[in-house]
This record gives sequence, structure tokens and C-alpha cells, in this order.
Amino acid sequence: MVATPIKTEKRLTIQTEKVNDNTTTIRSLDWDRDRFDIEFGLQNGTTYNSYIIRGEKIALVDTSHAKFRQLYLDALTGEIDPKTIDYIIISHTEPDHSGLVKDVLKIAPQAVVVGAKIAIKFLKDLVHDPFEFIEVKSGDRLDLGNGHNLEFVSAPNLHWPDTIFTYDPASEILFTCDAFGMHYCSDDTYDENLQAITPDYRFYYECLMAPNARSVLSAMKRVDKLDGEITLVANGHGPLLKHNTKEMMEWYRQWSEAQTKGDKMAAVFYVSDYGYSDRISQAIAKGITKAGVAVEMVDLKVADPQDVHEIVGRAAGLVIGMPPIDSAYNAELSKAVGTILAASKDKQVFGMFESYGGNDEPIDPLQMRFRDAGLTKAFDSIRVKDDPSEGLYQLCEESGTDLGQLLTQKEKLKQRKNIDTELDKAMGRISGGLYIITAQKGDMKGAMVASWVTQASFEPPGFTVAVAKDRAIESLMQVGDRFVLNILEEGKYQPLMKHFLKRFPPGADRFAGVKVQTAKNGSPILNDALAYLECEVISRMECSDHWIVYSKVDAGRVSNPDGLTAVHHRKVGNYY
Repeated sequence: MVATPIKTEKRLTIQTEKVNDNTTTIRSLDWDRDRFDIEFGLQNGTTYNSYIIRGEKIALVDTSHAKFRQLYLDALTGEIDPKTIDYIIISHTEPDHSGLVKDVLKIAPQAVVVGAKIAIKFLKDLVHDPFEFIEVKSGDRLDLGNGHNLEFVSAPNLHWPDTIFTYDPASEILFTCDAFGMHYCSDDTYDENLQAITPDYRFYYECLMAPNARSVLSAMKRVDKLDGEITLVANGHGPLLKHNTKEMMEWYRQWSEAQTKGDKMAAVFYVSDYGYSDRISQAIAKGITKAGVAVEMVDLKVADPQDVHEIVGRAAGLVIGMPPIDSAYNAELSKAVGTILAASKDKQVFGMFESYGGNDEPIDPLQMRFRDAGLTKAFDSIRVKDDPSEGLYQLCEESGTDLGQLLTQKEKLKQRKNIDTELDKAMGRISGGLYIITAQKGDMKGAMVASWVTQASFEPPGFTVAVAKDRAIESLMQVGDRFVLNILEEGKYQPLMKHFLKRFPPGADRFAGVKVQTAKNGSPILNDALAYLECEVISRMECSDHWIVYSKVDAGRVSNPDGLTAVHHRKVGNYY
């Protein structure tokens, strides 16, 4: 194992290690990265994993992020003579994995690039120089010799449209790029400490894979047909899955099946390599899934018109990202948008967003056409005028959740009426206090009225709170996040309750007009609360439609020693 540091504001190191006699991993460790991709926060940095497979011929699987250029090239040339690389396998063309393909081709011009048809198309636009290539699809093989007869598995939308997996039967390794990964940076090459990595593994799934749950299940069905065992998952981020391989892969199946069990689906249309379309669409899709609605992501640049028509026909909700108005693909993209409009139905809901690509098709004319066709607008159109910020991505997620809730509200009302009334009344006799949770992380703010709060430990002092999966603040209550629990006072809580029980539009400031001060952990403290506790999330447990969040308390104060906590008494127990 070799670790080579570089002196920068952010710690960047390279780790190389033999996975087996014929496979080596080059892991680029980005220790201090705190934001990633759709701008969800990282608690533990991330890694970008690359691999060398040695048969009679040699294949390099993925490269690294451009920020690691010299470190990565030094590590690669230290492991192997670049002139002996026969193939460069591209799992997908996202820059954190393919950002150095052009650099590697300069020192290994003889190498043949191997990837999905779409990946090769995208890569030509990135490299701008001619290169030899082989287009592959599911079931195709590439024989490196000595038993390393690689088999490819198409896995589109995990989470880019051009993703492929690569299976090596000689070593029983499945190379999966983004799938089965996590943003978790440590010196551990493998998944020895399951307890430590599980929160990041699940959070990564929720942000990147849950919006593509149907695609996850499709890819796993193809993986199930591989002729051989999988003893190691060589992913693109975080520790490799060696000690808990089957268990952690099965989690993906279970989570994805739960995500797709509902009968409602929303289709999100975007253009993967235009502006911020991919990131904005992913944030909206994440919000939709929080409301229990399945999502299908569709890249308009590569989608087949017949597939677009079929997906729109099945969808209850549509989200359309504006394509570029002048590009080489403008005719095809305009045709695709026209297909969406033609296939849409008057009972559907829709939303639209700009990509900030510089030449976006205007929203208003198309929005008017959808409304004239009888569709219902689910959220105000998202118009991006600057580089997206944390607040913008929060707006996108909340807009998606609004769309999802609009699609499920009738079913939820029906469920409430169908529940046994005696059981319902009995459950309603479980009372709780009245609290308001407040949080701020960067530009993102959130607040939530809560009553399902219970002390859970003495040392350290800690409690649990149940947070519904579709609450906006849920994204600010991941493991390691900090927030404030504001305890409301009996007889004095009505103004705060009235304010925070309002339905806020996506992106609205929940604290406008409310007197607050800032806690040491950066979250707002409500001045009119009876007491407050500054908290840090330690763990989360999934419970059907809620997360049970356990937090330790770092500090607290009571403003009125004689005051009593407000109590919430319900008549029924099947809704708040």
C-alpha cells in the first residue's frame, strides 16, 4: 500500500493496493470534500476508485477526478507501464470517473476505449481527439486471457444514462462504478466496519439511487444472470464491498422494491450534459421519492421517442428540464419535448425547470401548452439565473416533494378512512409534548413541528424523534448533522405553532417574522420557546413512513424554570 500526500487546502492522497494477484485498485482519497454531485452534504469525504486488471492483456477500469491529475498519473505509472495498457473500460462518463481519460490516452495512445454506445458518444465530446473504441452492451465479452473473460452488464441511469458494470469471472469481482458505493473516505480499503459505513451507504442510495430504483432492479436482474459468484464489489466511491458483499447488495434490492411498490410514478426528463440539468433533475427526483412516489429518469438526448411516449403514458407526474434552444441536437430534443406534450393526459401533474446552460428553451410558452392540455402545475417553475447554490437544490428537492405529495394525497385520505376506528382511537391516546425542530446547514434551513420525541439515554444525554420521510427537514438530519430541539411552553405555544404549521412554498424562509438567535451549532433557537437543546444526530432507524432519529445533546437551557412543556393530545392515531 502506498499513500502519497499533496499540500493543498483540501487533503488529497492516493492509495494503491492489490485486490488479488491480478487486480490492483488505485483509490483517490478526497478527505475533506463536503459537497457532492446534487449538492448533498458529505460528512466523511469521498474517494474515486480506479482498477487495473492483468490478464495476458491489461485493462484499466475508470480513471479519477481531474483534481488528482498528477497524483493519479504518478500512481498509475508507478504500477504499470502505460504503453502496456490494452483497454480503458469506461463505466460511465461522469467527470469524477472519466476526468482523466484524455490524460491517460496521451501516455497510452494504443489503448482501446471500451464503453456503452452512449458513453463513447459522450466521451468524444470530452476528449476532442480521435481514439480507438469498442461499443459494448449487456452480454458482450472482452477476453483478456488467463480466465479474465470480462462480461458487461448494462446498468443505465445508475446514475448516468451510459453506465455499465463489468464482471471478471476469474477473480469474481463486479466493477460497478457509482452503484453500491458511498461517499466515505478512510484508509480502510474494504468494508470491515459495517456499523461505521452503513449511514453513508444508505444516504448515498437515497440521494443517487432511490430516484432510479426501477433501474436498480433491472440492473440487478441482469447481474443475477451472471455465470459465477460475486465475492467482491469494486465500486467507484468509498470502501470496496468484500466482507458484507451479499448483504449490502441485497439492501439495494430491498430498498428499491420498497421504493417502487406504489402505483404512482413520476417521469423526470432532463439533458444529462447540458448546464446543471442532471443535478437539478436528480434533486427534484429525490424529493419525489421522499413522498413515496417512484421515479423514472429520462435523458432526452439519448431517449428513444417510442420509450418517451410509453413512459409519459404510465406516469402520473411529469417534470421537464428545458433543453438548449440552439445545439446540434436541437431538432431531436424539440421532437422529444413534443412527444412528451403529445402523450400527456389531463389528469397528470407537471413541473418545469431551467438548467442554466445559457441557451435554455423558454419555459413560459411550453408551460402554457401543458396547462391548456389540462395538466395541473405541481410547483412554480424553477428558473436558474446563477450557478446553483445549496438553497437552490433545497428548493428543487422541496418542489419534488410537493409534486409527490400532490399525487398521493387522495390515497392518504382514503387510508385514513379505512383504518379500524377503535384501533385508531386507542393509538390516539398516546400523547407527546410539543416541540419545534430547527436546523441550518450552509444556505439550507428547515423547521418542523414534532410531538413524537422521547428521551432515550442518560449518558450521553440523548433522545429519539420520529421524522416523516417526506418532511423537508429530514435532509438536514442525517448522521453527523446538528439541529436544535425547541421545547414549547404550555399556554404560550399557539403563535409558534400557528406559524410553523403553515404550508410553506418550496424554498421559503421558515423563520421570516420569527424571533431567533443562533445556537453554537449554527441552528436557529426560537426566542419564545420554553427551553432548547443543541443536538447531534448519532444514528437513524427506518420505520415504514418515518425515520427514528437518535441524537445526543451537547447543550441546553431553560428560559422559564416554572414553565411546563406543552402537551399534544390527539383523538386519532393514524395522522397528525
